Amino acid sequence: MFTISTQIFAHRGASRYAPENTLPAFEMAHEIGVDGIELDVQLTKDLIPVITHDENIRRTTNGTGFVQNYTLEELQQFDAGFWFSKRFYNTPIMSLNEFLHWVKDKNLLINLELKTNVIEYPTIEKRVLEQLYDLDLISRTVISSFNPQTIQRVRELDHDIELAWLTKIQVRRIQDFISEIGANAVHIRSRLLSSKMVKFMIEEQIPYRVYTVNRVSLMRKCVTMGADGIFTDIPDIMQINKS
Repeated sequence: MFTISTQIFAHRGASRYAPENTLPAFEMAHEIGVDGIELDVQLTKDLIPVITHDENIRRTTNGTGFVQNYTLEELQQFDAGFWFSKRFYNTPIMSLNEFLHWVKDKNLLINLELKTNVIEYPTIEKRVLEQLYDLDLISRTVISSFNPQTIQRVRELDHDIELAWLTKIQVRRIQDFISEIGANAVHIRSRLLSSKMVKFMIEEQIPYRVYTVNRVSLMRKCVTMGADGIFTDIPDIMQINKS
């Protein structure tokens, strides 16, 4: 069984059951009763934070081309749901601002992954923080990124928001590294989960969350090893086990 302290984040929303990073996926995750929602943020041509995972919209819409080459208005002409099933035809790409207004009155934590590890989006950190300030959502938000420079830039702009470094690899002296870049926590790939790493995290009081957890056996392992949170595409199964 899950401990209450292990938080469940819906990875790109309830992405096994609805098109990832769209309002239907977020609504479904909320209905399931997750602790939080994880989503991906990129920057449009007109410098508006928008929710989509890939730098190119080809995989998740009926369009093609890079996010940074379209304005928000142009991006929202594409269908981000048709590829998943007919039920989701004409689902638009969501702006971050639209999501934040939707989530504001809901009891949900927010994990914003800034997708700057492939394309460096100038000013994305500042623009995301401004939207969080406008709706007073800093205390409910974790910003994460694979890009250490992004973490550093956010920390320079805000001293209070929780920052998590995303990693697919093991790093020596991880405490020194995350302190240097200004992170509070680490989000680690599930295959890196080991007794040695977890022992170190707990001893050094470094919060850690695990991605992407889609097997019940792995869910239980994460909880047994004291993970602060898990990211999953199947949050309903998580909730059943948690309760």
